[in-house]
This record gives sequence, C-alpha cells and structure tokens, in this order.
Amino acid sequence: MANSIVLVVSSLFVLSVVFSNGYAASPNDVVSTICPKTRNPSFCSNVLKSAGTSDLKGLATFTLNLAHDKATDSRALAQSLASKATDPKLKEHYDTCGERFDDAVDDIEGAKSNLGNGDYNGVNTSASAAMTEADDCLDSLTKPPKDSSALSDNGKTVEDICSIILVVSNLLIGGA
Repeated sequence: MANSIVLVVSSLFVLSVVFSNGYAASPNDVVSTICPKTRNPSFCSNVLKSAGTSDLKGLATFTLNLAHDKATDSRALAQSLASKATDPKLKEHYDTCGERFDDAVDDIEGAKSNLGNGDYNGVNTSASAAMTEADDCLDSLTKPPKDSSALSDNGKTVEDICSIILVVSNLLIGGA
C-alpha cells in the first residue's frame, strides 16, 4: 500500500515538473494524461495528435483556436437557419443558439486573453462558460419541433473541445 502511494506521488511529481517547466512531453504522454479526463477521450486523442505540439500552453492555444472556429461556425449556422426557418418555434430555437454561440465566442476570446496573461483560472472559467453556452443551445434543440441540421453536432463538438481546454487549464494551474 505504501509503495503504491509513493509511486502515485512520484508520478504526479514527475508530471508536474515536466509540465511546469515547459518541457514538451511526448504526444503519447500528453494524450494519455489529458484525454481520459475529458468527456470524449477518442475525440480528444484525435485533436491532440493533430496539434503539432505537446507543450501545455501550445495545446491551450491550439484548442482555444479550434473552439473559437467551431463556435463561430455554429453561430453563423444558427443565424442562417433562423433566417430560413418557417416554423416560429424552430426559428426561436435557432435564434437562441445564435445568441448562445455568440456568447461562447466571447467567452473563448476571453479565455485566449486570459491565457496570454497567464491567468489559467480565467482560462478554465471562460472555457467552462463557453461549454455552458453550447449546452444551453443543445437544450433548446431538444424541444419540439425536431431539428435536423448539423447544429447539434456542432454544439457537441464545441463542448468536447472545451472539455479538453478545461483539463489543459487545470494542468497549467497545477504547474503554475
């Protein structure tokens, strides 16, 4: 029992030293450290393997840019769908999503600013807020009438990316 505690503490220490010193761990180490803690580990693995870096700040920048792009695309899709919807309830759902994704974009921009200032708690808080905005859109889409657009999938993708950002920011907080 004592040996396993020592092993766990030693492993955590090594990870904290590796990440806090800015040393870039191997991509496989990063994936195996971060992805199991996310809401969609296989998605996380694919995203992080395409990041081109294993440095935590680099990963935060990469995933924040992805989240920003997807939230921006989702906002544009929701606005387009709202402008074409003939069902007033569906138009209302799309309008809600457009507003939620607009707020998510603002939250992600705030997270980028926080990252630049070294405020990793702020990154975490802003990413969490963006995730909540995407979830609020998804909630509105579960009400009738049925939505058959790609908006739900987009919202889930924003949530999945934000989940990665939350884990990365927590690791940055721990290493700060």
